[in-house]
Amino acid sequence: MAAWTWRFETADGTEVQPAVEPEEFTTQGDAESWIGENWKALADGGADQVRLFEDTAEIYGPMSLHADQAQA
Repeated sequence: MAAWTWRFETADGTEVQPAVEPEEFTTQGDAESWIGENWKALADGGADQVRLFEDTAEIYGPMSLHADQAQA
């Protein structure tokens, strides 16, 4: 079974520890729901962007956590 995980980064792509500890998600939808609920706390805690992975494969990113830069 695939594991969906987030990588948390500063604006220059440096990995940072998230302010809210994520779990390993079993579906992409669960991972995206979690980021939708926690993005503001993550941004306030020092993460500027995230990348979504399925196991070791990057699915997409970087995705900004700042509302004024978020893609609609």
